[in-house]
Amino acid sequence: MARGNPYFRPLLWPTVATVIALAMLVGLGLWQIERLHWKLDLIATINTRMAAPAALPPAQSEWASLDPAALEYHHLRLIGTFRHDKELYYFAQGEEGAAGYDVITPLVLKDGGGIVLVDRGFVPEEMKDPALRKAGQVEGEVTVIGVARAPQARGQFTAADDPVRNIWFTRDPKTMSEAVGLGKLAPFYVEADATANPGGWPKGGRTRVDIRNEHFHYALTWFGLALGLLAVYLFYHRSQGRIGRPKA
Repeated sequence: MARGNPYFRPLLWPTVATVIALAMLVGLGLWQIERLHWKLDLIATINTRMAAPAALPPAQSEWASLDPAALEYHHLRLIGTFRHDKELYYFAQGEEGAAGYDVITPLVLKDGGGIVLVDRGFVPEEMKDPALRKAGQVEGEVTVIGVARAPQARGQFTAADDPVRNIWFTRDPKTMSEAVGLGKLAPFYVEADATANPGGWPKGGRTRVDIRNEHFHYALTWFGLALGLLAVYLFYHRSQGRIGRPKA
């Protein structure tokens, strides 16, 4: 008489393939969990920096060894004079999706003569010409409050900059300074806050902190696939009479 003694006789190659695939899927899930904690820490760091009061920029003597990423998202208070004759134009979109440019102007700092590129804000395409927004070409000493940003990395599909037409698709102080002949340039740039400029243009306050955090869902997907694979593996062995049958 048969006794209730379930047994399991795994097939070699399906088992080897399943173990390898499970290890990969679980590994990917664990990696997404690590990325989740990294992203949460990053968001917390950015929020802390954005909430802190504005400080003076690092001294020019520190620029050579400065890590721009360590300064990013800190509010800075800059005092100096704009070089409107050296304006740069970063291709961008307005709030309603209209094409235009962020006006990036070198600011010669009051103390030491170092230069920081300041993204003063957006202008529509038809107002790129400074002559059409003379009121915003502020002369003399100014104080700018803004957010420090690290140089942008060029993406694989980013369009090439056009120094001849002075149109840029990445905000990289070093590359920009070489095109317009600037010296003593900070290795970071600053996005001006939303304080209105005379005449209304450019419109500042362009800093956006919108960091996607989908790693938890990605982790669930990988772990779910692992469980699904295990279920298929067991169901297949059961259908082949290699699992769940009582021994005689």
